[in-house]
Amino acid sequence: MYAIVASGGKQYKIHEGETLRVEKIPGETGDFVSFDKVLMFSDGKTVNVGRPFLDNIVVKGHIVQQEKAKKIIVFKYKKRKRYRKKQGHRQQITDIMIDNIEV
Repeated sequence: MYAIVASGGKQYKIHEGETLRVEKIPGETGDFVSFDKVLMFSDGKTVNVGRPFLDNIVVKGHIVQQEKAKKIIVFKYKKRKRYRKKQGHRQQITDIMIDNIEV
């Protein structure tokens, strides 16, 4: 059994019991979250595809931790113009443990 869920402008394929890393979702460690933007659901025999979302399916989980991802270096450079710009960025992410997929 799996579902495809939209969160933070991205799509994730999730199974029950797995940990998912998504862009920051507001909440503290241990808070419950639910994803209602389910794009597709499969129970192993049938596949349901939403247009654009499925109404009767909700994915529930809880927040494991809030943290920052690895640093990404952004370096801009133009040759012969003495232009160099170096920036760093750390994206805030949330780890979510998927508890169940409710139909």
